[in-house]
Amino acid sequence: MELIKTNDYQEMSRVAADIIIQKVKQSKQFTLGLATGSTPEGLYGNLIEDQKQNATSYRHVTTFNLDEYVGMKRSDPNSYHYYMKTQLFDSIDIPVSQIHLPKGDATDLGQECLCYEELIQANGGIDLQVLGIGQNGHIGFNEPGTSLHSKTHVVELAESTREANARFFPSIEEVPTQAITMGISTIVQSKQILLLVSGNKKEQALKRLLQGKISEEFPASILNQHENVTIIADKEALSGVLIES
Repeated sequence: MELIKTNDYQEMSRVAADIIIQKVKQSKQFTLGLATGSTPEGLYGNLIEDQKQNATSYRHVTTFNLDEYVGMKRSDPNSYHYYMKTQLFDSIDIPVSQIHLPKGDATDLGQECLCYEELIQANGGIDLQVLGIGQNGHIGFNEPGTSLHSKTHVVELAESTREANARFFPSIEEVPTQAITMGISTIVQSKQILLLVSGNKKEQALKRLLQGKISEEFPASILNQHENVTIIADKEALSGVLIES
């Protein structure tokens, strides 16, 4: 596990973007796992700016997003389909046919989970997965107590997760109670993982992760078993962590 310390959110976003851009340029085919929320917004902004300035192409890239709210139509401004479209996909040259997110409004959610898992495997798995970490240690929407062997599945969202996401909705009552998410096993099968951590609200979660103890009660802890994890964290997130020189 590699830990990269950055001064602030802006630097964290630039460092993460540089890693992804280098991988994209070096590869003839590349499968990229993406995340949503406020943490990766700066990363996506840097990818867009790089394409404008340097014409980095994404025509050979296939993407898979971690999750989507259950019951949410793609056109809903609060859906992750809409988020990815406006935050990244509308501004880079990736073909629409190579963009994948779970269908939160699928009639048969169980079948949708199976199909999404199979599609990831059919594409050879994920080369690099971008992750954030929840204050309770969730990755994707895998809440505490989720099996470390889980595949793509439907999850009940913890109240703390719903409260953290309420800022994107008119009220807490409108935040969905369920989501489809890549499972923990699905995530850790990625060849490389890029974990972005920013802000003092994530300080305790990062500190617990770096302690190394693996437990289903702290899903992110499974990253300690992965052979190729890079954590990019800013000073605020690292403020409670003793870093040896």
